[in-house]
Amino acid sequence: MTTKEFKLPDVGEGVAEGELVNWLVAPGDTVTEDQPVAEVETDKALVEIPSSYDGTVKELLVEEGEMVPVGDVIITFTVDEEGDGGEQAAEEEAAGGAEAAEPVDEEAAAETAAAEEEDSADEPAEPPAPDGRVFAPPSVRRLARELGVDLGAVSGSGPGGRVSETDVRAHAEGGSGAGTASEASGSGEPAPEPASTDAGRKSAVSKRGGEATASGASDAVEPAGRETTLAVPATRKTAREAGVDIDDVPTDETRDGEAFVTAEQVEAYAAARRGEGAAGAAGEPEPAATPGAAAETETAGADVAGPQPEETVPYRGVRRTIGKQMARSKYTAPHVTHHDTAEVDALVEARETLKPKAEAEGVKLTYMPFVMKAIVAGLKEHPYLNSELREDDEEIALKNYYNIGIAVATDAGLMVPVVEDVDEKGIFELAEEVNDLAARARERKLKPAEMKGGTFTITNFGAIGGEYATPIINYPETAILGLGAIEKRPVVREVDPDDSFLGDEGGEEVVAAPTLPLSLSIDHRVIDGAVAAQFANTVMDHLESPLLLLDS
Repeated sequence: MTTKEFKLPDVGEGVAEGELVNWLVAPGDTVTEDQPVAEVETDKALVEIPSSYDGTVKELLVEEGEMVPVGDVIITFTVDEEGDGGEQAAEEEAAGGAEAAEPVDEEAAAETAAAEEEDSADEPAEPPAPDGRVFAPPSVRRLARELGVDLGAVSGSGPGGRVSETDVRAHAEGGSGAGTASEASGSGEPAPEPASTDAGRKSAVSKRGGEATASGASDAVEPAGRETTLAVPATRKTAREAGVDIDDVPTDETRDGEAFVTAEQVEAYAAARRGEGAAGAAGEPEPAATPGAAAETETAGADVAGPQPEETVPYRGVRRTIGKQMARSKYTAPHVTHHDTAEVDALVEARETLKPKAEAEGVKLTYMPFVMKAIVAGLKEHPYLNSELREDDEEIALKNYYNIGIAVATDAGLMVPVVEDVDEKGIFELAEEVNDLAARARERKLKPAEMKGGTFTITNFGAIGGEYATPIINYPETAILGLGAIEKRPVVREVDPDDSFLGDEGGEEVVAAPTLPLSLSIDHRVIDGAVAAQFANTVMDHLESPLLLLDS
């Protein structure tokens, strides 16, 4: 058996880092090559990362929510290879998951033999790592970064030389001479925690030296106070949602010499904590706060005290990319928005007529394919709306192909999948493709290539009840069309003299008719207002007379 490291691969499109959103495996799971092991969000999309090995998951080196540069090791596997003997595998298991060491000339004589360096038997024991990697969980690596500690210089006191938070703090307090937990406890004073790290990691109040926690836990639910806990990602999520520190959850189970916590144990611990609060609320009224109690409350809540409650959300991934793109577009292209309204009685009737046939073919028919075909008709007559301004080359590129982007609202923000060659596809084919892309966009399963190459974009704010807006151009395109909701609104219609009570004079009347509000934003460096109005008229002509769409 041998240990293989797996690095975050380059997912293309110039991505340099990604956020590990979700682990799909846990330590001890058996995986096969190409099986997805994690979901990573880049500034382009959410992608699944497949394994490169057949083997067993040994350790997850990155926590969910952590930003990881491309090329960093995120997971290790135990893999079968020819020439690996069962004796070496047994030694690796006994070492609590430490990486397999190459054979040495002399037999190891101490319990820490699995953690000794082959090339220096006289130096202090450290976990063997052929590539210099230190054996430590993600929380310890984060703490080391916050304290400015080089993990390679820290002696681990855990099984197989695993470095714990105590080891890191002791090293940070005492310099290179401090290494193990026993040395730190023998120094006479605990290592002070830098104030600057309090907001960036989990509070250690509930698991240091048996101190009372802010919740006032009784002996029945005394926090376990471990330094390291193994748990599958789903269990860690349960703990976060319950507001429980997973290192405080009591457990008798172990894996690789470390405590292992299940979701059921987390829920039981959380329920016990809630029971304490209920008991206190049902009892006698609390006396007025004493100075000592006030000091304890102030200490326990010092990190969260503030004038108003608030919550911070990381600004990264897709949301950060959207922000940069919007700012670039708004500050680069002078925007002008043209508003108009199409009367779409005939379009509504055409869709209702075609819906049964579409359903028979398994297609959900919306208005979007009709709008896309009407836009293509407008772009063919007014090509400057299907263009790109290349300032460096001092030229305007008129695109003779029609790739329409459809803005889709997702939990992470607007995603814009692109439907290619709209002019070459029929209404039903467009409907099926739009539905597929929109569904996968909401599920964050789009490939980066499916959001590139657009020449014009549609945003449908009417889907949530909007009427008019001022959409921002999807740069480097030069125009974007916003759609309001199709609803009955008052319109003025001419009255047929034969139907008018006015006789031969005819007249006009106000009636309720289905209308579609349009908001067209243009890059005024490339497109004049008159051209924008002419384009809108062409689009409306095709929407108001759907038979014209057969020629687009």
